Amino acid sequence: MAIRTTFGTLLAGAALAIAGSAGWAADHTLVISSWAPPTHNINAKMWPKFIEMIEEATDGRVTAEVKLGLAEAPAQMDLVMDGAADVSIIFHGYQPGRFVTTKMIELPGYVGSSEAAAVAYWRAYEAHLKQADEHRGVKVIALHSHGGAQLQSAAPVTTLDQMAGMKVRIPGGVATDLGAALGMIGIQVPAPKVYETLASRAADGVVIPIESRVGFKLTEVAQNMYMLPGGLYRGSFAFIMSEDAFADLPEDIRTALEEKVFGEPLSRAIGAIWEEGDAEGIALTEATPGNAIHQASPEDAARFDEIAETIRARVIEEVAATGVDAQAAHDMIRAEMAAW
Repeated sequence: MAIRTTFGTLLAGAALAIAGSAGWAADHTLVISSWAPPTHNINAKMWPKFIEMIEEATDGRVTAEVKLGLAEAPAQMDLVMDGAADVSIIFHGYQPGRFVTTKMIELPGYVGSSEAAAVAYWRAYEAHLKQADEHRGVKVIALHSHGGAQLQSAAPVTTLDQMAGMKVRIPGGVATDLGAALGMIGIQVPAPKVYETLASRAADGVVIPIESRVGFKLTEVAQNMYMLPGGLYRGSFAFIMSEDAFADLPEDIRTALEEKVFGEPLSRAIGAIWEEGDAEGIALTEATPGNAIHQASPEDAARFDEIAETIRARVIEEVAATGVDAQAAHDMIRAEMAAW
């Protein structure tokens, strides 16, 4: 499969490409657009896993190559819809107003791993959230979330009260609501810009998953991490594919991808990589001189739960307004993760 537009071809020539292992022999090569840094787990592990899975499912007839720098993170869905890439990853919080039902996985209070969250998210999507048709124009091939995001800052933060008045990078979605409830002054910066934002002191801190301490080198500019049980929120991601690119594949290949890769299998695999990334982030923080992890006190954890309950009720009401059974989706995610 090739990029089908002149604009896409020009971009592809300028971008850094990471090819699949079977690209030389495959009948179809999908073009993946990725906005994360080369060293981030999205590029270092997630796309390679995706390529491995599609090659295995199709006996090497389909592979893919990753191209970096085709567009900024918020533009990825439009890039795929326009045919300038075949596959991409999107972060729903970067496009406020475009996605509402995806907030269900972002809510604080879910207990379980990122792998469990990814499986629960996909099942809730199939049972409830899909009805809102918020990804119209593209094919959703996986859903997942990073682990619980924590506040990471240069100066130590050891209590919830210290968050009030801090200028903090917040990505959007449920995180924005929580930041406001905690008195933070939120600024929105795409994840790849977080390092320079903190290094230039344009922000006091960032709410972001623990794995970012490795992928975005935050141990250098945010030496302190305040840890709440389960985190402040989980960020929602989707792997998406061009409907035309999928339709262009032979029927037997489409069937193999649907049965062996897309949906729950891919979601589960990517969720496991997010979980591994958090473990690596903790290990790096503990091993890096000058870095520290500050655990929330039981009193602060209980107080945060009270704040979170207000946010949960508000988001469930917002999602229900789309016509989706939001309470059922929430209960399903919680139950699926608890049973993991």
